[in-house]
This record gives sequence, C-alpha cells and structure tokens, in this order.
Amino acid sequence: MNLEIRKVLFDVQQAGGAIKSFVAGKTLADFQQSDLLCSAVERKFEIIGEALNRMRRLDEELIEQITELP
Repeated sequence: MNLEIRKVLFDVQQAGGAIKSFVAGKTLADFQQSDLLCSAVERKFEIIGEALNRMRRLDEELIEQITELP
C-alpha cells in the first residue's frame, strides 16, 4: 500500500475517531438540539467522503473492497 493511500486512511481514521468522541454520551435529542455538534459531525463525515474520493482516484481496486461505499 503506497504512502498516499496510508495518508488517506489515516484521515478517515482520525475523522471517525473525532465523530466518536463528539457523540460520546450524547443522545439523539442532544445532537438534534446542538447546531455546533451537528455541524462538527457533518464536517467530519465530509472529510471522510473527500478522503475516500481521493482513494478512489489513487486505487480503484482497493476502494471496491469497501462494501458499504456508494
């Protein structure tokens, strides 16, 4: 696996970890009532999407192994 793909996967891992920490101990109602929390989580999901699109350009075969990717 090349260095650029490792960087992309690191970005995905970091963004996912941030989302996990943002929502820890929060309820759905907390999420819905907090524009700040909602915006932070949405931004991290955008980062994940952007990273996976970069990965697609780098290695189409590898990205096909992610079964839940649209």
